[in-house]
Amino acid sequence: MWFDDFANWFRLDMGIDLGTCNTLVCVRGVGIVLNEPSVVAVRKGTNEVLQNGNAVGIVAKEMLGKTPGSITAIRPMKDGVIADFEITEAMLGYFIRKAKATHGSSFIRPRVVISVPSGITAVEKRAVYNSAERAGARRVYLLEEPKAAALGAGLPVGEPSASMIVDIGGGTTEIAILSLGDIAVCESLRVAGDDMDEAVVSHMRRTYNLMIGPQTAERIKIDIGSAASTGDEKTMEVRGRDMISGLPRKTVITSEEIRESLKEPIGSIIEAVLRVLEHAEPELSADLVDNGIHLAGGTSLLRGMDKVMSQATGLECRVVDDPLTCVARGTAMFLEHLSEWKETLESDADAK
Repeated sequence: MWFDDFANWFRLDMGIDLGTCNTLVCVRGVGIVLNEPSVVAVRKGTNEVLQNGNAVGIVAKEMLGKTPGSITAIRPMKDGVIADFEITEAMLGYFIRKAKATHGSSFIRPRVVISVPSGITAVEKRAVYNSAERAGARRVYLLEEPKAAALGAGLPVGEPSASMIVDIGGGTTEIAILSLGDIAVCESLRVAGDDMDEAVVSHMRRTYNLMIGPQTAERIKIDIGSAASTGDEKTMEVRGRDMISGLPRKTVITSEEIRESLKEPIGSIIEAVLRVLEHAEPELSADLVDNGIHLAGGTSLLRGMDKVMSQATGLECRVVDDPLTCVARGTAMFLEHLSEWKETLESDADAK
C-alpha cells in the first residue's frame, strides 16, 4: 500500500559496528555507507572536537602521534568498550550525521543496532545506549558481535547444527559456537590486534633500543607479520627514535623476529579457542568436525593465522570472505529482518 511505502521512506534503520580501531555504519536496504577509524581529535584539556566537529575518523587518525601540544588525538574505544563517554558520543554523532547525509535523510532520527562484545558489563552496555541516544538515535538495540559476525559470514546459525566463529578485531577477540539462532558457548577475550601492535613496539624497544609509534607497529604487523612460517621471509626498514641518543634512526628487521614477538598474544587467543571447545556439548563438538572454525575480523588476515589455529585444534580453519566488514554486514542482515529478530535483541528499555 502507498501508506506503507510512505512510512518506510520516513523510517531509517542503521547498523553500527563500533570497533576499537574502526567504526562501520550500514543502512537498511543500502549496505555499508561508512568505514572510518575510531579516532577523534580534540583541543587539549577540553572535549571540543576540532574543525567544527569534523576532526573525526580518517582526518583524526592522520594526526595520531603527530599533534602539537594544543591538540590531542584520542581513540575513545578501549578493548571493545567505551573508555571516554563524551568523546564517543561526539564520534557517534558525527558518524550518524554523515551516514544520514549520505542516505539523504538528514532530518530523520534512526533506529540503531550496535554490535558489542559478548562479555561487556551492564555499565558498559548502558554507556553504549546513552552515547547512541545522545548522538541522535531514536531507538537503540545491542547485538552481540559473534552473532553479527556469524550472520555476516553467511553461516547457517539458525539451523540445529554448530557453527563456530572467531572474530579477532582490534580490541577484543570474540569466540562463539552458535546453534538454533543463538550463542551456545562463548568467550570474549580482551587480547587482539592492538596487543599485537604493543608486542611489536616492545620488541623494537627491547632488541634495538628504538622507540616506534603504534601506527608504525601496525604497518610492520601488516607488511611482514605472520603467525606461522609462510616460506617467504621478508625484511623491512623501520624508522623511529633512538632511546639512548634521542636522535632519529632506522634499522632493518625480519619477518621471523616479528613472528616470534607475536607468539604471546596469538597464544592467548588460541588458548581461549581451546577453552570454548572444551565447554561445548558433545553433539556440538561432533558438528564442528565437519563444519570447522571460521575466522573473521581484521586481525584474522594476519598471515598463517588459520594455519596455527588449525594445528592447535585439529579442525579445519578458514578466513571468511571480507572479514573486515563481517560484523557490519551481520548487523545489516538483522536490520533487514528487525521486526522478526528484535525480540532476541537487547533494547535500550531492557537496560533501564
